[in-house]
This record gives sequence, C-alpha cells and structure tokens, in this order.
Amino acid sequence: IKVKVDTGARTSALHAGDIRFFEKDGADWVRFHLRPPAGSDTPGKLCKARIIEFREVTDSGGNTERRAVIRSAMQIGDYHAPIDITLTDRSTMRFSMLLGRTALPKDALVLPRRSFLHGGDRYHPPETS
Repeated sequence: IKVKVDTGARTSALHAGDIRFFEKDGADWVRFHLRPPAGSDTPGKLCKARIIEFREVTDSGGNTERRAVIRSAMQIGDYHAPIDITLTDRSTMRFSMLLGRTALPKDALVLPRRSFLHGGDRYHPPETS
C-alpha cells in the first residue's frame, strides 16, 4: 500500500470502501474493500478485521468523525510492528494510507523532502556526500 508518513497525525488511517459492520463470536468486526490498483475496474481486495475500539478522530480540516479501529501487522524495510489503524473514506486523497507517528519506531528518522526510500515505482537512492 502506498503510504504517506504524517508525524502530525497520532493514529494511522486507511482508506476503506464499502464499510460493513457485523458480529462474530460475540465480538464486533468490520468488512471493507481496499482501494483497487490504479486503472483497475475491480472493487479492491475484500478485508475483514476485528474492531479494537471506536475513536473520535479530528481531521486536518477540523471535522470530527467516529471511526472503527483495527490492529494490523505493518512492515517498513526491516521494521515490523502491530499498529492501530482507523478506517475511513480516503477516496479523494492521493495516498490510500496515512501512517501516524505512533506507528513509527521511537528512533525513526523522517525525511520530509524524500520519497520512496524503501523502493517502489519512484525510488530515489539516498544522497551521497
């Protein structure tokens, strides 16, 4: 998933389409579609996850929304960690996911003017001196 790191955001947010809530074994669950690959006519991958909690989240425009929170594994390079992710409609956003500061390692170095440092379609090798 193409992710934008946002150290101003506390929690990570993932684009979730067609969100449906249901109960399974006495727990609250959610079913949703991930954003499909660019140029695809498919609805995107169907995902299911147990809901950890609901949170009131205020976006950069000052709008508050009640969102389901799920827990998922994350990997960036060699770093692996379970993270909490809120589900929301990010269909108008460039990136399907926003990675908040609580998902980053405590000693993470964020280079705001750099992109795709772990590969991808627009990889830019690190600057050398």
